[in-house]
Amino acid sequence: MNDTVNVGIVGATGYTALELMKLLLRHPHVDIARITSRDESRPHLSEVHSTLRDRLNLNFEPLDVGSFADGLDYAFCCLPHAASAAVVGQLLDSGLKVIDFSADYRLNDVASFEHWYKVEHPDAERVGKVAYGIPELFRSDIRSASLVANPGCFPSSAIIPLAPLFKNGLVKSSPLIVDSKTGISGAGRKANLKFHYPECNESITAYGVGTHRHMPEIDQILNRFCGCETEAVFTPHLTPMDRGILSTIYLQNADGRTDDELMDCLNEFYRDEPFVRVTSQIPATKDVTGTNFCDMTVKSCRGMTIIVSALDNMVKGASGAAVQNLNAMHGFDETLGLM
Repeated sequence: MNDTVNVGIVGATGYTALELMKLLLRHPHVDIARITSRDESRPHLSEVHSTLRDRLNLNFEPLDVGSFADGLDYAFCCLPHAASAAVVGQLLDSGLKVIDFSADYRLNDVASFEHWYKVEHPDAERVGKVAYGIPELFRSDIRSASLVANPGCFPSSAIIPLAPLFKNGLVKSSPLIVDSKTGISGAGRKANLKFHYPECNESITAYGVGTHRHMPEIDQILNRFCGCETEAVFTPHLTPMDRGILSTIYLQNADGRTDDELMDCLNEFYRDEPFVRVTSQIPATKDVTGTNFCDMTVKSCRGMTIIVSALDNMVKGASGAAVQNLNAMHGFDETLGLM
């Protein structure tokens, strides 16, 4: 397909929206037509994202769904949790297809969402009926969807390497430990003391220990592949770098499977996937910086299987995944804007 689609970005002042615009400006069949923010002064894009000066001549506008949707085909919703679901339904009713960056539609159970996110869900009727946005695993659902829940960055780093191994019964579902390191951009652009430079430079710290909201997301998706209940023990660590996620995953293989068998499974499953790279080398965040790749490998140690994966939290973990989802939804080559 060679037609051009017009897109709008709701809540376009943050890091993920900036990354999204950079990617879409490289897309041969996408025009960015509208961007919104809550700033009533309607600043020019370059006043908020100076790196886009002279690349896109748009002013931010307050969101009025009726006028926003006029002439658009797709909306990317980059609003916070709960705030996003409050407008997604209106965007869909206006005839737009929507890719939502928040967690509002990732979980299939309203009670689970409200337990982990501590807010009442504004659009409970749609929960459990939304395509989950990892095309490598759910492409057919995404192609026919009008709303796609973009996945969490940490869950992507665990789900992508684990899903094929669970599906083929090569690893056990328990114990499952996911230890992740991430850059500071994952916290977003809003000022926060613990992400202030003197607080996080030359330091590494764990956070959300035992309470991180991405745990139920990891469990929910992996349960679809292993046919049983998983209980991932997930701990993220903040590291003094701008971007990137490195996840080290510990679990047991089934029936004495070798590293070669597990690697063969990953290679076969992702053979035709342009954004998954199975490698014999240990991945590093620098290997994937600025790309939509997820790199992974498998090693064994003292009876445990260790999977190491790396991705860019701003691209494959957020905006790149969103562009890939747009491509899948519209029938474009999934690499457009991303290679």
